[in-house]
Amino acid sequence: MTKIPRSTPPQASLIMLSFNTRELLRRSLAQLIDAAKGIDAEIIVVDNASHDGSAAMIETEFPQVRLVKAPQNLGFAGGNNLGARHAHGDYLVLVNSDAFVEAGTLATGLARMRQQPQVGLAGGLLIGKDGQPEPSARRFPSPLNDLLSITGLAARFPGSRLFGRFDRTWADPQQAAEVDWVPGAFCIIRREAIKENGLFDERYFLYYEEVDLCRQLRKTGWTIAYWPDLKAVHWGGESSKTVSGANVSSHGRQLTLWRMRSGLLYYRHQHGLLYAWLARTIERTWHRLRQLRNRRHADKRAESAQIIALLDRAWQDTRAGRVSPPRPW
Repeated sequence: MTKIPRSTPPQASLIMLSFNTRELLRRSLAQLIDAAKGIDAEIIVVDNASHDGSAAMIETEFPQVRLVKAPQNLGFAGGNNLGARHAHGDYLVLVNSDAFVEAGTLATGLARMRQQPQVGLAGGLLIGKDGQPEPSARRFPSPLNDLLSITGLAARFPGSRLFGRFDRTWADPQQAAEVDWVPGAFCIIRREAIKENGLFDERYFLYYEEVDLCRQLRKTGWTIAYWPDLKAVHWGGESSKTVSGANVSSHGRQLTLWRMRSGLLYYRHQHGLLYAWLARTIERTWHRLRQLRNRRHADKRAESAQIIALLDRAWQDTRAGRVSPPRPW
């Protein structure tokens, strides 16, 4: 990472958000610093009110990093927005504390952003702990996409352009493309693109915030790029594991209630009440049918009953997708 006079704005601001991931944060940050060698950049770590000593570790072991302490857990949107307010770079590079950016990725990504001024936001290929590609170039959510996912048809027929539409599982992950949205675990954002509308909508505490941002950027004429030669290993869900008393799904360790709330907020904001109602009704109906099908399996019936109860609670908590509950969720 090139040292520059503070009176001169850096080319890029690398923002890492952390919540109770001290050991992973140490490793991820060390790798990010190494990946940033030779780049005109500043590194900002936002500690989202962790209680595991993450902030103290940063202060002791990484004095070259700017530490920003959130007064409370602001969620993904609020935490990254806080980091952005302290950033000075022409490009904001968001990196989760459970993501490990590979060598050459930052230099290549920033060079390409300069070469392609129409790109407002770009992401790369996320690779799981198992070494397999994760969905990294996706289509916007819709009731149809939700249905295909909930019913398992998307997973059963990944090569189908219809059934594999949401995660674009039919596409070659090594092929660059213009897409609807990319995950926020690692992405590069052009400051000019967010100058008018800001970064993330803080109504989303967790999930859907990058989806909403990409949709807003596309509405104003920017493109969203997927560049698979930009690579980061993404563990995924590490902060979610530290949240006590929350219902977590068996797939990707999503915090189920939070996912439902954010989904309703997204549909209501972007498409109106009908889409929010459809999203809830599709998932609710599927689990009612699942209860009937599994009438001899008490554990599966109980699981569906819990999901239905969470759907109803999310509907009430958000007033049918109109308002976000007070932070932190």
